[in-house]
Amino acid sequence: MEEKKVDSKSIIGFVLIFGILIWMFYQNRPTPEELEAEKAKQEQVVEEAEQQVPGDTTAPKPAQVNLQDSSAVADYKSKIGAFGFTQPTDGTTKLQNDLVYLEISNKGGQIVEARMKQFHTYDSIPVYMVYDGNASFGLQFQTSDNRVMNTQDLYFEPSLSESNGNQVLSMKAKAGPNKYLEYRYEMKPDDYLVDFTVRSQGMNGTIDSSRPINMEWKLKGIRHSKSIEYENRYTRLTYNYEDGDVSKLSESSDDEEIEESVRWLSYRQHFFSSILVNMDEFQTAELSSKNLVDGESHTQGFTKEFKATMPLAMEGGELSQNMHWYYGPTDVDVLSKYEDMALADSIPFGWGIFGWINRYVFTPFYGFLSSFLPYGIAIIVMTILVRLAMSPATYKSYLSQAKMKVLKPEIAELGEKYGDNAMKKQQATMKLYSKAGVSPMSGCVPALMQMPIFYALFMFFPTSFALRQKPFLWADDLSSYDVVANLPFEIPFYGDHVSLFPILASVAIFFYMMMTTGQNMPTQPGMPNMKFIMYLMPVMMLFFFNNYASGLSLYYFVSNLITIGIMLVIKNVILDNDKIHAQIQENKKKPKKENKFQRKMREMMEQAEEQKKVGKR
Repeated sequence: MEEKKVDSKSIIGFVLIFGILIWMFYQNRPTPEELEAEKAKQEQVVEEAEQQVPGDTTAPKPAQVNLQDSSAVADYKSKIGAFGFTQPTDGTTKLQNDLVYLEISNKGGQIVEARMKQFHTYDSIPVYMVYDGNASFGLQFQTSDNRVMNTQDLYFEPSLSESNGNQVLSMKAKAGPNKYLEYRYEMKPDDYLVDFTVRSQGMNGTIDSSRPINMEWKLKGIRHSKSIEYENRYTRLTYNYEDGDVSKLSESSDDEEIEESVRWLSYRQHFFSSILVNMDEFQTAELSSKNLVDGESHTQGFTKEFKATMPLAMEGGELSQNMHWYYGPTDVDVLSKYEDMALADSIPFGWGIFGWINRYVFTPFYGFLSSFLPYGIAIIVMTILVRLAMSPATYKSYLSQAKMKVLKPEIAELGEKYGDNAMKKQQATMKLYSKAGVSPMSGCVPALMQMPIFYALFMFFPTSFALRQKPFLWADDLSSYDVVANLPFEIPFYGDHVSLFPILASVAIFFYMMMTTGQNMPTQPGMPNMKFIMYLMPVMMLFFFNNYASGLSLYYFVSNLITIGIMLVIKNVILDNDKIHAQIQENKKKPKKENKFQRKMREMMEQAEEQKKVGKR
């Protein structure tokens, strides 16, 4: 009776703590006026930052021609042969809508600046995808007079027009009045996707079609997040190939690959992506990714260096390739609009069933909750609902533990009876389990059933664009780590700051493990010490999640808190050890028929016992 009284107090205490937390979350929710003020503040910050540029983003650029030097211009024209028909002029042409800003240079006809107009980095600088020479694009080919050319070295003649409300930019590298190589860009209003065409006219005989024409696209990912190591973990070259299969290069080390029938290439920089789409597919693509991050750094400006080389085929001596550029957020709501291109497949939802649950269950469900709840509260509500939905599995797992606990004295007696004869002891134990209607594996099955849910949620928080730069309580960005204290030094594997949400999650995990594995924990020979694991797991959690998204730590904290509450209710309200013991005794009286598995196991043990006896003779 005294035990029940203490447990009832535990339940009341837990309910009070949980109620206080919910009240605190409710009290700290932003008012409509605060939300409007925050929005106005962010807009002002972005507007003031428009003239700022990302730091540490310099990269080598193609050699420039001094157009004021007539001898330099003459030397340039002599090197490029027929393409000297185009008068070299410096300058760029701007294409922009409400979403994205592009600058295309006369030199190379390529995009030399791509900036998001509605997003900024952790330090309030506009998000740049292309800036200051971090990217290059060009065609490499050979002319009929044996000149090796690269369009990055050629000057293009720009012509800007409008077609059905779209901005159309034609960049032509001319080899004569009606002979040219053209890059054509078409930007639509309110669209991140830009139509891009590479074509030639009258170039049969100028470009040697018997030699390969290679398209080369390079990009060094500019840092956008507070933790470059965390951002780099989700920065990756992903590609669609061979009738819709999606694959990727390594996210942690240098990697190279050659693939066939490539439809699109995505240089993903965690929450933003640069994508090149070819609906007619590239016959082959030679891909490479180079990791530029050695560890956490406050000054490192780049994450990875990507490169892709694709040969282009000429038909009738001419080039004609219809493609698309995408510079925009890695947001499932945005990328799903391009369903025919399957660009949403570039988001790392997770493998197999885990990714399916993440993409089609948790992502839309969280989107629904956050449409009318503050983002942090939406995480808490989603966590509560998920844990309640999984409570039957928690019940079955705890019921199995309770049954094993009831049988523990009888198992101990078997241990004393058979002493060192492990085989006899095992046979007798299995027989006891069979009579009592208890399966040692019944507690594992519900836990395994929950694994897809846990993994899907683990992948949800790092890939959810909806969490980016959304504040909650002391965390100013749920997609990055929260900071309650900065350290004057760096702790290996931990960092130079203290995050509070991982501490709360670690404490909750410790108490959860105390409830599930902390009591009656015998250490079997050859088995790991469960008490050591009980103390190690929270510490690992603390170190592992200190640099992870605070939204993920918030989820683990609330999830474990709720699980503790559910288990307290199951233990003290739902389950009755006396009834469980009585039911087991009733089960033992009933005749039990062995199934095939049990019979097979018994026979194997008997054979092993027989062989052991023969060996002793």
